[in-house]
Amino acid sequence: MDLSFTPEQEAFRQEVRQWIKENLPADWEGDESYFGTEDPIELSKKAHEFNKQIAKKLGEKGWLAAAWPKEYGGLGRGPIEQLIYKEEMIYHRVPGIDMGVGGITWIGPVLMVLGTEEQKKEQLPLLAKGERWWCTGYSEPEAGSDMANIHCRAVAHGDEYIINGQKLWTSGGYVNEYWQWLLVRTGPQEPKHKGISLLMVDLQTPGITIRPLIDMAGRYHLSEVFFDDVHVPRSNLVGEENRGWYHIMISLDFERTAGVSMAAGLRRTIDDLIQFVKETKINGEPLSKDPLVRHKLADLAIECEVGRMLAYRIVWMQTQGLIPNYEASMIKLFASEAAQRVAHAGTQIMGLYGQLEIGSKWAPLNGRFEHAYLSSVSGTIAAGTSEIMRLIIATRGLGLPR
Repeated sequence: MDLSFTPEQEAFRQEVRQWIKENLPADWEGDESYFGTEDPIELSKKAHEFNKQIAKKLGEKGWLAAAWPKEYGGLGRGPIEQLIYKEEMIYHRVPGIDMGVGGITWIGPVLMVLGTEEQKKEQLPLLAKGERWWCTGYSEPEAGSDMANIHCRAVAHGDEYIINGQKLWTSGGYVNEYWQWLLVRTGPQEPKHKGISLLMVDLQTPGITIRPLIDMAGRYHLSEVFFDDVHVPRSNLVGEENRGWYHIMISLDFERTAGVSMAAGLRRTIDDLIQFVKETKINGEPLSKDPLVRHKLADLAIECEVGRMLAYRIVWMQTQGLIPNYEASMIKLFASEAAQRVAHAGTQIMGLYGQLEIGSKWAPLNGRFEHAYLSSVSGTIAAGTSEIMRLIIATRGLGLPR
């Protein structure tokens, strides 16, 4: 098996690294202390403005959607170049590369599969240029893993749908300039897995109220979104009416390939931890001499490489024109659980100091491991719980009964 990159691909990696060096602030470490505020809502606003600046520059380079066809704003490059770009961006903690939550990873790709030509021509170039931001509206108070239990209703009326209901845990929906990839019930008399449709909704449409939710890490990146007689053009329907369940399964397959990015993030986190134990002394000796620490880091390094190989498998499938299914669940499951293990190991190695928050004077690595420990909890819930991922792998991958 040859996993090497071509000279042209390696040259592209160096070009990406040079761009990062030239366009990120010299003091950028990828954590929120850069924005100089502890207020979660103000922090989110400042971070979004910063992300917009970065995304606009990436859009001008054509890198946000480099693998997309040129007629939709891409560069027509292959999945491997997109992988190289993602690996470097995630490793260096470059923000804004997904145009919100899912814009590049799943919303754009699904539109290429299911969208009308008008939808593709309107939405895809704006995404590729870094000018349209997206969030995803699936979950509701009674619909999480049982996503078919949604109640948010869209009633067809002439050339419009009128939406009423609520969405919960909307990642990235805290800015009303976003559009939402919205799952709604359009056929209430149909069986639960039918009668569902997929709509594109501009969150600046009258009748929409967004309420912030502060997560357990003290950050505001989640929202509740309420719809009160919201009028949306029927032309915003993605795919077929009442076939949304099947459409969303395609979308989730693309979404779970985000494990490719998670694997790259693991490598950076482990590298930071390795540097920490080399530089930190306990009783005059570097922490890296402790055999327990060395063995733990060796285990984490193995996990990192396993994640990277699972990621490369996904990209290879994409080069063959395939849409990863249970394979996407494998990388999502492994990477999200590995992220929790890495964060847990880091806080253990740092001892009580590992519990200090970002911005604290005495926090090792500026408190990033405390934040990672708390924020990684949601990784095994969002985009499908670990239990659901194992069910998919067992049934679709291993052919076992439900």
